[in-house]
Amino acid sequence: MTDYKNIHGFKIETVTDDPSNPPNGQVWYNSTSKKLKGYKVIASAWASGGNMNSARGQHGSAGTQTAGLGFGGYLSTGPTNITESYNGSSWTEVNDLNNARRLAASGGTQTAALMAGGHNPPPTAETETWNGSNWTEVNNLNTVRRQLSGDGTNTSFLAFGGEPPQTTSGDLTESWNGSNWTEVADLNKRRSNAGAAGASNTSAICFAGQKFDPGGDPGRGGATNELWNGSNWTEVGDLNSPRHQTTGTGTATAALAISGTQDPPVVALCESWNGTAWTEVGDLSTGRSWIGGAGTNTAGLGFGGFDGPSRVVSTEEFSGETTATVEFDLS
Repeated sequence: MTDYKNIHGFKIETVTDDPSNPPNGQVWYNSTSKKLKGYKVIASAWASGGNMNSARGQHGSAGTQTAGLGFGGYLSTGPTNITESYNGSSWTEVNDLNNARRLAASGGTQTAALMAGGHNPPPTAETETWNGSNWTEVNNLNTVRRQLSGDGTNTSFLAFGGEPPQTTSGDLTESWNGSNWTEVADLNKRRSNAGAAGASNTSAICFAGQKFDPGGDPGRGGATNELWNGSNWTEVGDLNSPRHQTTGTGTATAALAISGTQDPPVVALCESWNGTAWTEVGDLSTGRSWIGGAGTNTAGLGFGGFDGPSRVVSTEEFSGETTATVEFDLS
């Protein structure tokens, strides 16, 4: 009869206290509690959260898994200014944006968010900041554009990439200091509909997106990944799966790339960035493009988007890989 010793090469250890840092798969007998126990790794996964009130895609997003914010976007009737707040279980409508739009750069927290650029139509340079109660119009971007990306806070934000009218706007980067936008160093690769993550205008990441080549083939989903250090962009490790119309959340050293499009199809893929490389983690239950994203790479939030032709209201919550001590039933 096969036993534990033959499989693992050692006997089950008897201890009076549970080990503080056991390896994955270790089993032991706790003589104090008189329990047979083991240690296991629990894989990352997405679980259902509360539905949004309005089905939409191409919307702005900010916040955390338990304190999220979704604003603007595209309803069946066109661009919207509706803002919704998430408390970890349900969405509540709060005060609207001043200007309805979609495909803008966005980021921040549930009480301090920013939205810049976008499309109404036409494309716009408008910027609005959120203080937890109301949106306020502030100084515009220097360059009108849509399908741009960005992240940070409402006092320290970075906006980059995007689609013309201007043929040079696919690599432009602008930095926000709480009062004004300043053009800084360009991306190495022109692109639109890219994912983004970052904590401020000195630390951000831009990944994937639709390659933009004026006068040539615009390409499809890319995998290129660039890191911003406050002065310049540097190409770093690519995504495992190229895509565009994706979203990101987290920081420049710990981010999630959530869903997107590979033309076709819409994909449910999710990848986690550790500052050096991307790793595929648990897929969403529903793949979608132009999804909203918030949170971290261990506690993320994905909401709304297009599951193909249709806008959705569903929200999913991400839990990163964890470990747990389990007890075995000996009855």
